[in-house]
Amino acid sequence: MIKIYHNPNCGTSRKTLDFLREHHIEFETILYLETPATQAELKVMLKDMGMSVRELLRQKGTPYDELDLSNEKWSDAELLDFMVEHPILMNRPIVVTPKGTRLCRPMETVLEILDLPSLA
Repeated sequence: MIKIYHNPNCGTSRKTLDFLREHHIEFETILYLETPATQAELKVMLKDMGMSVRELLRQKGTPYDELDLSNEKWSDAELLDFMVEHPILMNRPIVVTPKGTRLCRPMETVLEILDLPSLA
């Protein structure tokens, strides 16, 4: 099953969602601001994407600066706790498919993990 961690207020997230719909791809939409990912789910996604916790943190429009998250004193586990408590800190959209997981910024990154031979 394909999942998209979606924020309706994000243009890139909306474009990715629209792309999936336009190509008749079945997927589950997770409104992660309402249903935040757990620390365990975030760890799995990060491992699948080959990203560090800091690479997944979103700064713009978040409490990143207020929480002093650029400070190296925070461990990965603590940063994940902040993302669970403040899901807006998670960059988006993240798409999970059987082929892999990607932070789809830019939106075209989703093509790496979809089976769409006509677009390859």
